[in-house]
Amino acid sequence: MDTFYYLIQNTLPVAVPLLLVALGGMFCERSGIINIGLEGIMLFGAFFGCIFVYSMQDSGINPQMLLLLAMIIAALAGAVFSLMLAFASVNMKADQTIIGTALNMLVPASVLLFSRMKFNSDGVTTTVKLFIKEVPGLSQIPVIGDLFFKNTYLTVFIAAVIMIIATIFFYKTKVGLRLRACGEHPQAADSVGINVQKMRYLGVIISGVLAGIGGYFYSVGVMSGNANGHTGVAGFGFLALAVMIFGQWKPVRILFASLFFAFLRTLAYSIPLIPFLNNLGINNVFYKMLPYIATMVVLAFTSKKSRAPKAEGIPYDKSVR
Repeated sequence: MDTFYYLIQNTLPVAVPLLLVALGGMFCERSGIINIGLEGIMLFGAFFGCIFVYSMQDSGINPQMLLLLAMIIAALAGAVFSLMLAFASVNMKADQTIIGTALNMLVPASVLLFSRMKFNSDGVTTTVKLFIKEVPGLSQIPVIGDLFFKNTYLTVFIAAVIMIIATIFFYKTKVGLRLRACGEHPQAADSVGINVQKMRYLGVIISGVLAGIGGYFYSVGVMSGNANGHTGVAGFGFLALAVMIFGQWKPVRILFASLFFAFLRTLAYSIPLIPFLNNLGINNVFYKMLPYIATMVVLAFTSKKSRAPKAEGIPYDKSVR
């Protein structure tokens, strides 16, 4: 039972960045823009969030309040950085895949350069303990208290709130409907007075905000509050793209896909606690490959049935009907 609790408690902080970044990719692609640059935006948000925590860690601010402030900084950083993708894709009508790839290459190099100049290291290291041992009052609830309110991070609860808001926004608001229309048939959307360019900018900015937050939450829940330009975000941006596709660009499916891939990653790092798997004598490296192998297998079997937004990746041209 202790192993079960351990697996669940360690799966959730890993699922959080996958969920948020995949939701960001969903909003972006549903508006008609392919965002391959999620990996770079994640690292950009993580780095600025950690820089803020590093500069304020001796100020005496409550650690959880510091986390919330750093989250806002990371969101702003992600939004600003994503504007490069929006401008190149919407205004310049550039190839979105190439732009996203360029952004992914730009960020780690920039983070490494700045970190070498400022800290003489590959990244920024913080000392604030953001881990919550237990949530007073809620941790005493049978079963649920041990699973969700002990040995956890505030990021898990924030992600749950964002998931609810994103789902309501996506399905129940006029803006959400217009955003989806621009990714399916922008000409039809334009014909009824929807500004396709503004909607696509909005989709990219929402994507940047969520990816920036996801990147910082990755640094909190996976990297113990640190950001590193050398290791980056360990491919989580690309894994989030797989989660988004596996989830068929739908919030609830993306949630379950995030939990699935996060569980596989947590399982890979928990082999010594599971006697059956530990006694097999398989090198731990193979278990660490599980999430990425699962990604390839899942995409191979589901790609034919995937229904991506019809207009994603296609620059909008008013003259085309």
